[in-house]
Amino acid sequence: MSRIGKNPVVLPSGVTASISGQTVEVKGPKGTRSFTATDDVNVVMEDNTVRVTPRGTSKRARQQWGMSRTQVANLVTGVTVGFKKELEINGVGYRAAMQGTVLKLSLGFSHEVNFPTPEGVTITSSRPTEITVEGIDQQQVGEVAANIRKWRKPEPYKGKGIKYKDEFIFRKEGKKK
Repeated sequence: MSRIGKNPVVLPSGVTASISGQTVEVKGPKGTRSFTATDDVNVVMEDNTVRVTPRGTSKRARQQWGMSRTQVANLVTGVTVGFKKELEINGVGYRAAMQGTVLKLSLGFSHEVNFPTPEGVTITSSRPTEITVEGIDQQQVGEVAANIRKWRKPEPYKGKGIKYKDEFIFRKEGKKK
């Protein structure tokens, strides 16, 4: 019995969902998102909620049950509130600035890194050491944030690099004489 899967997804006011076959489409104030569930689960619309149930007792059906319910819940969250990842830059001379739709990063290389903003994601840099990635698709927001972080991962000795705001960098002690 899936503890996550048995909870219905409640649709807040201003959000509409439509189900055609295995595809769930959710429309809200921030946009439209859709998800196609596997054939191992049933997706049903009841009143103002979406309920996901397994089609059998097989292991795969039970695995897809909780995952499909979470995907539908993420659709609802994305079109109402949206998703956000905050990055922090540490290091002398390391900075970020938005120039149009391109994020310009100075990360100690001999050149500036130009990171174009993908479609469906908003990147802002309120301060030179902070980057915020926002959007309605959780997977895309996380992937863009990871790609920005990949340019200069935080190192454990001085903590220089790009890290998530809530990330803890385990610090190491340097070499001793």
